[in-house]
Amino acid sequence: MARMASPAQLGYPAAPNRVGKRRVITAPRHLLQIEGMHPPQIDTMLDLAESYVLLNRSGTTQRDLLRGRTLINLFFEDSTRTRTSFELAGKRLGADVINMSVSTSSVNKGETLLDTAATLNAMNCDLLVVRHGQSGAPNLLAQKVDAAVINAGDGTHEHPTQALLDALTIRRRKGRLEGLVVAICGDVLHSRVARSNIHLLGTMGCRVRVVAPPTLIPNQAERLGVDVFHNMKDGLQDADVVMMLRLQRERMSGAGSLVPSPREYFRFWGLDAEKLAFAKDDAIVMHPGPMNRGVEIDSAIADDPVRSVIREQVEMGVAVRMAVLDLLARSNRRND
Repeated sequence: MARMASPAQLGYPAAPNRVGKRRVITAPRHLLQIEGMHPPQIDTMLDLAESYVLLNRSGTTQRDLLRGRTLINLFFEDSTRTRTSFELAGKRLGADVINMSVSTSSVNKGETLLDTAATLNAMNCDLLVVRHGQSGAPNLLAQKVDAAVINAGDGTHEHPTQALLDALTIRRRKGRLEGLVVAICGDVLHSRVARSNIHLLGTMGCRVRVVAPPTLIPNQAERLGVDVFHNMKDGLQDADVVMMLRLQRERMSGAGSLVPSPREYFRFWGLDAEKLAFAKDDAIVMHPGPMNRGVEIDSAIADDPVRSVIREQVEMGVAVRMAVLDLLARSNRRND
């Protein structure tokens, strides 16, 4: 197998860092969480993803980059956007992509996660994308397999590639991350997307707010470096970015005690034109999907061609996941 070309040979930009020097592209062993990452690492991933945005829009591909590599998508929870975008990202880079259906696999017959790890390791796959309902499952697999492991969402812990694509979307629209006011609104308590975004945006110098009823805010949320608001008017005041979250009723026990009826929730916490008016005039609206229209967001706002970047987030997702697969494959390449 031929060795992969260097970033420079592939035409990737070596973006300047904060002191004007050329930054070296670094490749992590796994991507399990955003917490603990440093600004240069995040910038590297975003810069590489930016080059893939341009590549994808040009209609060209890099099918030689991961030729001979195997990518397995192992999803223990339902997914449309994340699994499809990882599949598309892998195929655009030339990888052999396998989607494992847990509902028809040995896992559904009682096989343990560790036994699954041993089986996957015996298959000699190179990249393993994992979504699991239990926090920490991808980290456990990373300790047991030789492949590079990418966390595609674990329990209520983190969803690192979603935060990266959100950051890329914001940076492309606003030209920067540092100094922006970002309001994350809705079911923060159960949202791994919120946690990854809080870590990433705070690390990159954003002022992060969380806006939700008290029942949907984690205990001691302020320790995460965020400002907590319990009404939309104050939480959205002069915000640059409004990020709405889905109500995750499947993760709520006794959901009736946490939130009112969908109609009442929308009245107080759903994003509509009246509430969005408290944000800056050029504020953008985001949502990781899937959306509950009329519950956390009004359709007119979700489909607004100027303010909404929800569709752009989907496009950025493919580019970010291509960048992640690229970087991890470099770090984990086997000797020829």
